[in-house]
Amino acid sequence: MAAMDEASRSFAGLSEVSISEDIPVEGDISVPAAPSRTDEEFSTLDEPVKETILRDLRAVGKKFVHVLYPKRSSALLRDWDLWGPLLLCVALALLLQGGATDKNNQGGPQFAEVFVIVWFGSIIITVNSKLLGGTLSFFQSLCVLGYCILPLTVAMVVCRIVLISGTGTVTSIIRLVVVTASFGWSTFASTAFLANSQPPNRKALVVYPVFLFYFVIGWMVLTFTPAEKEH
Repeated sequence: MAAMDEASRSFAGLSEVSISEDIPVEGDISVPAAPSRTDEEFSTLDEPVKETILRDLRAVGKKFVHVLYPKRSSALLRDWDLWGPLLLCVALALLLQGGATDKNNQGGPQFAEVFVIVWFGSIIITVNSKLLGGTLSFFQSLCVLGYCILPLTVAMVVCRIVLISGTGTVTSIIRLVVVTASFGWSTFASTAFLANSQPPNRKALVVYPVFLFYFVIGWMVLTFTPAEKEH
């Protein structure tokens, strides 16, 4: 009982203690502010449409340079896009129009054939690469395969210019040399980006479908014959 009385007197004394308003309470409770950013976050919401288009075109142009001068750069893989492959596919399909093979069907199937070969061929190669243990993502592989059509598209432009002077032995030799060089460059450029993403013992299994893919496109360019004009 004596102990209980002593404890009650101790707590009762606390009620007589008062804190003067002049004495500051130690400690500071505050919500930490978010760290200030020295640079504003990039956003295209307030960017003019013209500037956005020009910026994307510059990015596509830089990837074209990487294809023409492949140096195992990761820029083409890191900043992947499908605008460049789409532009090349449309350009190649348009350049292949007006051939002797599609004279009777107005060129419709020829245009569709290019799209089917380019896109489905790229998808098949990408799936094969992933099944063999490739580390590239699906769209990164499509980006590389699509951009590496650039040399063959340039070869098609050269062939159309050469065919203006007519068909002949010299013209055929020039076309053969140009298409062969472009085919080799497309294969070399694509494997330069794709080879490091594959297991060492399976690189040949990945390169072979790529070889066939660009060979088919190169054969279409090489065998293109302009339709004769009707009089």
